[in-house]
Amino acid sequence: MDFEPTEKQVFWRDRVKNFIEQHVRPAIPTYREQDAEGDRWKVIPVVQELKAKAKADGIWNLFMPPRNEGHHHVEETYEFEGPGLTNLEYALCAEEMGRVGFASEVFNCSAPDTGNMEVFHRYGTREQKDEWLTPLMNGEIRSAFLMTEPYTASSDATNIETRIERDGDEYVINGRKWWSSGLGDPRCKVSIVMGKTDFSAGRHAQQSMILMPNDAEGVNIIRHLPVFGYDDAPHGHMEVELKDVRVPVTNMLLGEGRGFEIAQGRLGPGRIHHCMRTIGVAEEALEKMCKRLQEREAFGKPIYKHSVWEERVARARIDIDMTRLLCLKAADMMDKVGNKAAKQEIAMIKVQAPNMALRIIDDAIQAHGGGGVSEDYGLASAYAHQRTLRLADGPDEVHARSIARMEFAKHTPNEGPSSNALRNSNAQSASAGSAAASADMSSGDIGATR
Repeated sequence: MDFEPTEKQVFWRDRVKNFIEQHVRPAIPTYREQDAEGDRWKVIPVVQELKAKAKADGIWNLFMPPRNEGHHHVEETYEFEGPGLTNLEYALCAEEMGRVGFASEVFNCSAPDTGNMEVFHRYGTREQKDEWLTPLMNGEIRSAFLMTEPYTASSDATNIETRIERDGDEYVINGRKWWSSGLGDPRCKVSIVMGKTDFSAGRHAQQSMILMPNDAEGVNIIRHLPVFGYDDAPHGHMEVELKDVRVPVTNMLLGEGRGFEIAQGRLGPGRIHHCMRTIGVAEEALEKMCKRLQEREAFGKPIYKHSVWEERVARARIDIDMTRLLCLKAADMMDKVGNKAAKQEIAMIKVQAPNMALRIIDDAIQAHGGGGVSEDYGLASAYAHQRTLRLADGPDEVHARSIARMEFAKHTPNEGPSSNALRNSNAQSASAGSAAASADMSSGDIGATR
C-alpha cells in the first residue's frame, strides 16, 4: 500500500493551494466588504475577478470526471473542460478549497453546481447539455437542486409529494420545496427538480427528475432560510412554491421513473466533495487554535502548556489524519470499483467527517474564548455550517443504519437457508438505506460555498 501522492496529485493539489494562498486568501477582506454592501442577493465582484483569473490559469472545473474515449462533456467550442481528475485526485484539491469558504466557486467547483453538472454530463441529452451545461461549465450561470420538502420526512425520498404530470407536450409541476440552495443568487437560472410522475408505480420507480428554468411562471420563492442565523447570501437557501409550472417534455432527465437512478449517480461524488472540504475546514480550525494557544497566557503560563490543550490538539491531529485516510480510501474505491461497491466507505466518511470537524471547531472556539463565538475568527459560522452537514445528503442515522446492516450481512450466524435469507435481507436493506440517504441532496448543499 503506497501512501505517497502521485506526481499528478501533487501537481493539481499544489496549483490549487498556491492559487488560494496567493490570490484567494488576500482577497478575504475585500470579499467581506463587498458582501456587506447594499443588496444581500448580488454577484460579488472580487469573486468574479478571481474566477476569471483561475479560468485563465486553467484551474477550472477540476471536479468533472475523466472523459471516456474522447467523449466530451460539451461541444468542442467550450473553452476549458477541466483536467479530468479522478475522485482521488480531486479529493486533495477539494481539501484545499475547504480552507476558504468561497474558494470552491473561484474554481467553478461549488455545490450544488458540481453535482448538477455531473447529472447533465451523465444523463443529459445533447440539447440539455448545450442549453445548460455549457454556461454552467463556463461559470456564467448557477443552478439549484430542489428535492427536500417541508411537509414530509425527506431523508426517505420515497416520501416526496411534488407532482410532475404530463399534459400533452408539457409537464406540469406542483409542490413545495425548501433548503433549495443557491436560489438566492441572481445568476441561478435552472433547477433540477425531483418529484413523482407515477404514484402507483413501485416504491423506487415513482420518482423522476426534470429541468426547470427558474424564471418559469409559477415558480414562487416564499422566503429565504437562515442557517443558525446566517443567511448565506448571495447563495442562500430558499423555500419555493411550484404552482402549475409548465416545462417542455424534453426537459425530463433520462426518463420517467428514473429519479432514484440519477440520485444514486449523483450521490457518491457529492459526498466526497463535502467531506474533503470539511477536512480543509478542520485544518483551518486547528491552525487557528494552535496560534491562539501560543499567543495568550493564563494562570502564569502560555495556554498551550496547560495539559488539557496538549491533549485536545493531539486528538485533533489524529482525528483529521484518520478521517482524511478514510476519505481517500473511499475516493480510491470509487475510482477503481465504482460507487456501489464503495457505498459502505462513502457512508462512513459521510458520518465521520462533519462530526470530526465539529469537535475540532468546538475546541478552537473554546481556545478563543469570547472571540470564538464572534465573527472575528470565522469559527462560529464554520461550526454552524458543519452542523448542517450531519443532515446533508441524508442524516447520520440513515448512513449508520446502512453501515450497520452491511456489517450484519457479513456476520449472520448459523449458516443455513434462514441465515442466507437474513443476510440477503440485510444487504438489500443496506442498499435501500443508501438510496434513501440520497434524499437530502438539496439540504446537502446548505452552506457549501461558505
